[in-house]
Amino acid sequence: METAMAAVVRESGAYGGLLYVLPPGEDALWLVMVAGAPHELATPWRRVALTDPMPVADAVRERRLVWIGGQEEMARRYPRPALVLPYDFALSAAPVTSGNGIRGGLVLLWPGTHPPRLSRAERDAVESGCRRLGSLLQQAADRGDPLLPAGRPRTLPLPTGRTVPPGEAAAVTAFIDRLPGGSCALDMNGRITFITPTAADLLGRDPDDLVGALPWETLPWMDVPQVEDRYRAALVSRRPQTFTVLRPPDTWLSFELYPDPSGVSVRITGADPSEGASASPSVPAAGPSRATLLYHLMHLAATLTEAVGVQDVVDQTSDQLLPALGAQGLVLMTSEDGRLKILGHRGYRAEVMDRFDASPLSLDIPAVKVLATGVPAFFTSFAELRRDYPEMTHEDGMAAWAFLPLIASGRPIGSVLLAYRSPRVFPPGERAVLTSLAGLVGQALDRARLYDTKHNLAHRLQSALLPHTLPHIPGLKVAARYLPAARGLGIGGDFYDLIRLDEHIAGAAIGDVQGHNVDAAALMGQVRTAVHAHSTVGSAPDQVLAGTNRLLTDLEPGLFTSCLYVHLDLATHRACVATAGHPPPLLRHADGRTELVPVPPGLLLGIEPDSRYPALEVPLPPGCVLALYTDGLVEAPGVDLDDATAALAGLLERADPTDLDAMADTLIRHAPTPGDDIALLLISPGG
Repeated sequence: METAMAAVVRESGAYGGLLYVLPPGEDALWLVMVAGAPHELATPWRRVALTDPMPVADAVRERRLVWIGGQEEMARRYPRPALVLPYDFALSAAPVTSGNGIRGGLVLLWPGTHPPRLSRAERDAVESGCRRLGSLLQQAADRGDPLLPAGRPRTLPLPTGRTVPPGEAAAVTAFIDRLPGGSCALDMNGRITFITPTAADLLGRDPDDLVGALPWETLPWMDVPQVEDRYRAALVSRRPQTFTVLRPPDTWLSFELYPDPSGVSVRITGADPSEGASASPSVPAAGPSRATLLYHLMHLAATLTEAVGVQDVVDQTSDQLLPALGAQGLVLMTSEDGRLKILGHRGYRAEVMDRFDASPLSLDIPAVKVLATGVPAFFTSFAELRRDYPEMTHEDGMAAWAFLPLIASGRPIGSVLLAYRSPRVFPPGERAVLTSLAGLVGQALDRARLYDTKHNLAHRLQSALLPHTLPHIPGLKVAARYLPAARGLGIGGDFYDLIRLDEHIAGAAIGDVQGHNVDAAALMGQVRTAVHAHSTVGSAPDQVLAGTNRLLTDLEPGLFTSCLYVHLDLATHRACVATAGHPPPLLRHADGRTELVPVPPGLLLGIEPDSRYPALEVPLPPGCVLALYTDGLVEAPGVDLDDATAALAGLLERADPTDLDAMADTLIRHAPTPGDDIALLLISPGG
């Protein structure tokens, strides 16, 4: 396997690669071998689910070669890995196959200097290498060999070139010593393998203390983000890197890093303090450090996973991005019905945004062009912006702008504008981070738009299924309330109904379908219809529930329903009550005394087709109030149900029975924060 892996890296011209295995029956790829790079670089991706937004997952799932030509393309298409490795490199990911089966995936890495496209020879080398690796994995599986390593992935060092003869090695050492400044060498893991006396003196340590050590661990003053960051940039991009750092108390040192397959050669020289303070490419003159920036971005990524609607995404993006990036203006945009739609903004006057909102999708507007092409645009001055967009006017008072695409599922769904009051250069590393960040926002926005669509659909469905108005029945006062859950879609299966049966008889129902989704709402409509149908043909309460139960067991919806039905005889002032697993009603007598109606319990609807539902007849004199409610009105985490029901009875007892609307509002207002829907129906017979 090692030989085949080394061959595909060598023949493709890549400098390194990662081999993943897909164990039979699993839905995740496991990293088993790393070639030409330290395995720590791949630690975040030891396991990659096939649904993850990663190149190798897409390659395996879609059975195709995925090519990423550079830093900008990686940031646009795969923002998560681009945030962790914001360096300029090229990448291919391809499925490893054997026959018709997928055995794993292969990722190959090229320097940032690679042309934008794979050559035909490189593509052929990748594809043939994947077939060889697939065949070897199949043979290993047939032999029963373990496919996954017991510990960390195997690291495969690649050939580093010719062996230097001893005499030549001495000459090389003398040559290095004669050069100004100091030199040292780092291996692929960042450890010092060689250091000249001059370099050790510049670092302020004995050479023996430094060989074998990681610089940022053995030298406390080098434990700053840009040191390890530039080392990783050199390894991943295979391009020279520089940085300047202060050795306390007042010695500035300049470092030049030159990578190759064997490690990194480093030149160390003294630097002028004034030049050194601004020489570090990792810390822009105006703006946060890379460590601070990544902290904010990781925090944003975490919070965006909890955003449930478009407005949540707008608020969280605005709240966190402006301070994290040092920007003063932000606008989130998308397209809607062929026009530009402003979703939200900060730092801009409303009249400016109103002028662009609902404007046609013209490519003369930078945000629209970015939305259409998916390619970011950066402008360090208004002159640059005006050069590309002559019709633009300078009305926002800003000095630099970044227009970034919001990418989701590989396509642009919107754009985000970041604006700065001070000039800004936007170096390549910052451009990649900003583009990656916009990708995270785009994915969150796509989820949020889907949520909002489902939310609106669910509420329209529920509104259509709940009664818009209750019928007027002489001699009966009623009040009803419905309050959706505070979490999730805000929709469930709670329902109520009042049915006029004849001049002096009515039916009242309340129920709760298990779940908080469109399925629960749809089943609620079926239950309400069944209760209505059985009651209008004159069925007694026990028969209404039994008939509805038979319907649900026949439908086999996979959801259970509680329901309480009351037959109201206004002529005799009596009520007959039956329940299917629903909380019993409360009865407030005319004198204020309130009690729980002890209706015999029945099984939930939809469990057993032949369930019986015993009924209880109770007096319903004028001036009393019968309260039907769902469990959301009394249930709360950590609260005893009996205590909560007693508290509800106390509220009912103290309320004014002549004003049912005020009574209903009081009961709802004192309900726990609804993690569940609440339905309430109050009934009071007149004289």
